[in-house]
This record gives sequence, C-alpha cells and structure tokens, in this order.
Amino acid sequence: MNQSKAERIGKTPAAARVRAAEIVREYGPFAGIGAIHGVSHDGKRVWAATGSKLLAFDPESGRIARTLDRSGDAGTAFDGTHLYQIAEARIDKIDPATGDIVASIPAPGHGADSGMAWAEGSLWVGQYRERKIHQIDPETGAVLRTIESNRFVTGVTWVDGELWHGTWEGDASDIRRINPESGTVLERLEMPPGVGVSGMESDGAALFYCGGGPSGKVRAVRRPSGE
Repeated sequence: MNQSKAERIGKTPAAARVRAAEIVREYGPFAGIGAIHGVSHDGKRVWAATGSKLLAFDPESGRIARTLDRSGDAGTAFDGTHLYQIAEARIDKIDPATGDIVASIPAPGHGADSGMAWAEGSLWVGQYRERKIHQIDPETGAVLRTIESNRFVTGVTWVDGELWHGTWEGDASDIRRINPESGTVLERLEMPPGVGVSGMESDGAALFYCGGGPSGKVRAVRRPSGE
C-alpha cells in the first residue's frame, strides 16, 4: 500500500521525542539593535543579521568583535571562507574580512525566505510561510531539492550529519531534528512560551545559537547529547 503524502513528509510529529529547550546563555540586546534576523558561527565568533548591519560577537565574552554595513533580513550562513546573507529577494556572498559583496544569487523564496545554513557544498534555505527547506546551488541559486515541514521555518542548521530547523508559529517555537530525506520529525526542543527562534546555527559541538527576533537577543541552547 502506498504511503499518503502526509506520512511521507513526516506530518506525524507526535512520535518525535520532545523535551524542553535548555537555554544556557543569552546575549544582548545589543546597543542600537532592534531585532535579530539570522545567525551563523564561523568557528570562533557568532554572526547576527540585524537589518542594516551584520555583527560578530565573541561567545565567551559576549563582546562585539566586528560590524559590517551589510543589510540582512533573514538567514545567515558561513562556508568556511565567506558569509552568505539573505537580503530581501537575494543572497549576498560576503568577504568577512572586507565586507565586500563578491557575488549575489536569487533567494528561492523570492523574499519570503528565513533561515540558511551551509553543508556539503550546498546552501539550505528555509522558506518561512511555505514551510519548506530548499537545498540550493550556491553558485546559481538553482533549487536542487525541497523538504517540507508542517511549521513555519525560521532557522536551519546541520551538525554531525543531522538536519535541524527552528520554527515559530502561533507564538510557539521549537527546534526540531528531522530526517533529511523524508522530512520526518525525529526530535523537538520546545522553547519557553513567548520565546521564538529567528535563525539558528550550531557551533559544531554542544550548542545552537538562536536569534530571538524582536527581543534583539541571541540565545545559546544546549544540543541534546543523544541519550
């Protein structure tokens, strides 16, 4: 018997493991910054898109280390050399040393995008209200494949071969691990009531850094150990 579409794309999160998100630290709000729209991590610093600027801060001290005059209203990603920043309907590739835009490609959601991550030579871009995550070619912006969610997508990150994404809908937000092939929800970390996720990125170890939207904060959330 063929599976229904709902079953194939994981519309049954009730089977997923659910636990409360453990927020271990908050950063900000930062002076003059009204909101956080995207978050990334370059191995040392946390980058955050704040509308008119990209800022980088030291996660140990919380101090701002760099500020780039580059606009960004959604996801931020880092490929090991360059930053990628969603700005309206395009994705800018930015040299973090100079702040120069070295290339731009169209965003798959044409301005309705949210959340972005780099993994295995591709960009993974959330399409907010369409509840989708697109794998795209970073050179052309061509959509290579699409994964569906059943919640608004507000952040995307990969770590240790696991695909996680943030959601924020109806004043409730969570961080969820999904099967990258089927979209099936495997695990959920529920954020406290009224606390949303606007962009997220793993530090490659035990933490997720999550944007806090209009709170102007970035929160460090402990990544489950898998136990």
